[in-house]
Amino acid sequence: MKIVVQRVSKAQVEVEGKIVGKIEKGFLVLLGVTHGDTKEQADYIVKKLCNLRIFTDENGKMNLSLKDVGGELLIVSQFTLYADTSSGNRPSFINAAKPEEANELYEYVCQECEKKGIKVEKGIFGAHMKVSLLNDGPVTIIIEK
Repeated sequence: MKIVVQRVSKAQVEVEGKIVGKIEKGFLVLLGVTHGDTKEQADYIVKKLCNLRIFTDENGKMNLSLKDVGGELLIVSQFTLYADTSSGNRPSFINAAKPEEANELYEYVCQECEKKGIKVEKGIFGAHMKVSLLNDGPVTIIIEK
């Protein structure tokens, strides 16, 4: 499992001209699932994500978490995080999990983050989405388990 976390001032995801998820200050999270990923790995990702201290404190240090700043999550499934570009110019997505498996873990991550008391907005799994964001920093962190 791999996530790309972007600290944002705001972000939204649109499907077929309709906004389906929107947040203010928080993290835009792109989540990819590969073969054999488990709920235990997802639990690790959730713990890291919910406790990640990349908001600045009063001294300008990255020291505050989502909960500390009242931040929100916009979590978007993105199988292309497991693209293999080692051969040729057209990526292979053979390393991405099958949709049923990936969606189950995607939904699990979203639910577990909500259980931690964080507001979670989502994209629509498998849909063509238009994601827009105002990256704050910019700060982008990659976490893989």
